[in-house]
Amino acid sequence: MSDAALIESSLIDPRSFEVLFDRHFRAIFRFLRGRVGPELAEDLASETFLVAFRRRRSYDLSRDDARPWLFGIATNLLREHRRSEERHLRAYGRMTDEYASAPGQTPEHLDPELSAALLELSHDERSLILLLAWADLTYEQLADALDVPVGTIRSRVSRVRSKLSALLVPVNASVEASGSSLA
Repeated sequence: MSDAALIESSLIDPRSFEVLFDRHFRAIFRFLRGRVGPELAEDLASETFLVAFRRRRSYDLSRDDARPWLFGIATNLLREHRRSEERHLRAYGRMTDEYASAPGQTPEHLDPELSAALLELSHDERSLILLLAWADLTYEQLADALDVPVGTIRSRVSRVRSKLSALLVPVNASVEASGSSLA
């Protein structure tokens, strides 16, 4: 059963929405966890589905896949928590390499250089690149989630990738200059 069919069915039988929740909660949670950590991510993921449930009457039933819509809601909720996100990125950026690679550390910690580079991006640029990288959305799905044309998404992704590359080049250049190898 498509997501659109589930949403339509939930208008008559609200319990039908549970299938949509079960189908997409983990992906929404993973995306949010990468942005704000596990505790807040659980709250925001739950809030995403609460908002979606309340707005289900306005869902465009011609769109079978609700993931872009759900990620769009999640992204909008993240805007409300922007300051918290920036504090987390600053903290990750201050982490020493020793701490980040210490035994028992979870992979939820970003590389300090990547954290610093992400902080240089605007909130919208960060949301775009992390939706692409962590939520694994296509350009078309990103366009749906962010409510902009797909051509705009393509050009924005290109600009953000270039910006991130430029921000990370000094890190890569200093590793090469020191004779270190990542292998």
